[in-house]
Amino acid sequence: MYVANGTGVLKKVLLSRPTYLKPAPINEIAKKWEHTVMDVKIMEKEHQLLVQAYEQNGVEVVQLPADEERPNAVFARDFGGCVKEGYILGNFKLPLRYKEHTDYEKIMEELGVPVIARVTEGLFEGGDFAFLRENLIAVGMADRTNEKGVEEIRTQLAPYGYRVIGVPLNPAYLHFDMCFNLVDDHLAVAYIEGLPEKFRKELTKLDIELIGVPEQAIFDHGCNLQAIGDHRVISLARNTAVNDALAKHGMKVIELPVTEILKAGGGPHCMTFPLKRER
Repeated sequence: MYVANGTGVLKKVLLSRPTYLKPAPINEIAKKWEHTVMDVKIMEKEHQLLVQAYEQNGVEVVQLPADEERPNAVFARDFGGCVKEGYILGNFKLPLRYKEHTDYEKIMEELGVPVIARVTEGLFEGGDFAFLRENLIAVGMADRTNEKGVEEIRTQLAPYGYRVIGVPLNPAYLHFDMCFNLVDDHLAVAYIEGLPEKFRKELTKLDIELIGVPEQAIFDHGCNLQAIGDHRVISLARNTAVNDALAKHGMKVIELPVTEILKAGGGPHCMTFPLKRER
């Protein structure tokens, strides 16, 4: 078993260092920093803090070496999605990220995680992939994943017993994990008004309570949180309102003072590809 759900105890993750990361103008956040030179030393330190947070909480960290030909590979989440039986290999929209297809597929093979589905005709990036329940997966459709990609995932995962639902979103939100994140079995952080009514009804049926944030929180990484199980979640230190709300809901919040990496448009959730998560 690899990844059983989205909120069980996280045991192993795949990351990649931000050595060559630059604010390429490929999303609304990075466009604001397009002419900024990002501080590599700060980014490396921030990434190491994420590694330490995982290791201190019993999570094994595997890293794909950085490569200047794939500068955005630090956002390891995006190459696909992992389930119990193996993983789905995505299909990037932008040429800037094409080399990640090859390199992440190679390291997954080395790790012994099989490909059980591939998106080849449509588009799919892992920032749009979210477990709601063990056999229920939501896939956002904002800027980098389209309906054809969701249909390919649905068709290939159906034999394994998964139900896959597509969630249309404003393209400006980039990925699903920028505006919605399940942090515990029955708790999520979201920009509620940005979610389709049909999806909100699905969450109600699943008895998932939503901690609401304003739309600006999307661009401040207020929803880009990483659940690690046992009511624990990794967040940004600057997410004060969200972190306070999570604590009031009984969550242990592990706060990271990450700011530099965020300029490229991704936070802790974006930087993490789960490899093993228990029930």
